[in-house]
Amino acid sequence: MAELLNDFLNMQFILGIIIAIGYFTLLIAEQRWPLRKRMHSLLPRILINFTFTALVYIVASALISPLAKFTIDMTQTHTFGLLPLLPIQGLPHFILGFLLMDLTFYYWHRMNHVIPLLWRFHNVHHVDPDLDVTTSMRFHFIEIAYSSIFRLIQLGLIGIDPLTFFCYEFAFQGNTFFQHSNIKLPIRLERMINKIIVTPRMHGIHHSNYLDETNRNYGVVFSFWDHLHRTIRLNIPQQSITIGVPAYLKPSDNTFINLLLMPFKPQRRYWQANNEKYISRISEQSDKHLGYLAE
Repeated sequence: MAELLNDFLNMQFILGIIIAIGYFTLLIAEQRWPLRKRMHSLLPRILINFTFTALVYIVASALISPLAKFTIDMTQTHTFGLLPLLPIQGLPHFILGFLLMDLTFYYWHRMNHVIPLLWRFHNVHHVDPDLDVTTSMRFHFIEIAYSSIFRLIQLGLIGIDPLTFFCYEFAFQGNTFFQHSNIKLPIRLERMINKIIVTPRMHGIHHSNYLDETNRNYGVVFSFWDHLHRTIRLNIPQQSITIGVPAYLKPSDNTFINLLLMPFKPQRRYWQANNEKYISRISEQSDKHLGYLAE
């Protein structure tokens, strides 16, 4: 089992190449077919977001990767966690493990919005004034560091095997890039695939400057978790969305140093700016069509 685990973890290099190709393909495509009009200059944002992305991968490589390897090896060697205890193998075992990984990430994402201390750090991701593929890995490195505790609990309780872990990580990374991208898909096509996975329009609503919209659409790979937990909101047209957090939309808020220090400073009233509160615009949108993806 340890050798198999090492084989799959060694494939991270190949995975990294494939993911990098996908990343830059989306970056080019979203310039050609943008979903939302860009509100700010691209180059300064790219420099900031790439810097955060580099920090994310450094911390993830130092903490999450070795911790994941250790935890998976322990659960498989000592038959610990849910999956090794169940009398299922093969495809059912793989599918259940894959679904449990995604469901637990749904809960983790939701926790980062609900728990104030976690939100301080996750807010660095949301205050980006535009949303595109470069936003996908724009996280405070401390958020990545403490998420390693979640990964330890997640992998330990599920008892994931190396193959399922590798396949899920590939899907997780790929769809994280895809859902954050600003690429405009034909609406009929996106409505079809959004029945299964999180898409750019769906996740764009999650980055809206209205609290009631940001606190929706927590899914990472699969969209049906939001339907099941009644946290879905799809009926907001993209052209009516302003990306970001109202209290942090000044250019000075989005400098690298300010973003790095933001979680440690006194927090502003996130959803208030210019004496106006951005809580909900439910009166402007029909509550009857929350699950129908708007164009």
